[in-house]
Amino acid sequence: MDYSGKSSPEEIRARFDADVERFSNLETGQAAAMDSALMLELLASVCRAVRPEARALLDIGCGAGNYTLRLLEALPAVRAVTAVDLSQPMLDRARERVLAARPGLAWEERRGDIRELDIGRERFDFAVAAAVLHHLRGEGEWRMVFRKIHDALKPGGAVWIADMVEHAHPPTQEIMWSRYGDYLASQRDEAYRDHVFAYIAKEDTPRPAVWQLDRLREAGFGQVDILHKNGPFALFGAYKI
Repeated sequence: MDYSGKSSPEEIRARFDADVERFSNLETGQAAAMDSALMLELLASVCRAVRPEARALLDIGCGAGNYTLRLLEALPAVRAVTAVDLSQPMLDRARERVLAARPGLAWEERRGDIRELDIGRERFDFAVAAAVLHHLRGEGEWRMVFRKIHDALKPGGAVWIADMVEHAHPPTQEIMWSRYGDYLASQRDEAYRDHVFAYIAKEDTPRPAVWQLDRLREAGFGQVDILHKNGPFALFGAYKI
């Protein structure tokens, strides 16, 4: 597939540098994503149930820090967070909010592309990737990033992905995309819907949730699970056995 017409990482970074406020509301989450606030709550609840003693988190594409903040509320034993993002203004806002919520936390920030960063081995109890992996392009990138996340997790750790997904069957994709368009128009108006659709077409290359679950298994994860799905948005993940 030809991705030459898609936004470069630098173009994506520039857009997010100028859009920090939209990603800084913990109550709504990312408003352009269906059920964003619900997925925040579900993820925090599951992490608390699975590994309440978790001490180290990895937030890939951390944005302004919403997912880390919700996980810190659910996981009082966390002592270290590594935040990855292309955008320095996003990292600045995430650092400000997270350290205000938990002073003394060991905060590590990595500005850059997860495809290029070394995030170590067996360091983290949980990794979260919210509204970020849809920027990956070819299948090789997806496989490489999933292996990297697998290696960075401690045994028994888990990765959770909250993201836009495609549907392999074209009529199903059309129905889900129409529902998403109705959702966006209800948030503001049809002009807002068209604006969001335009930057998705320029920036994003989502893959089906089932396809991603298969790639997670290939990367070495022993068990996969889906926590929520509504239209073209899903929350799913995998456990490192």
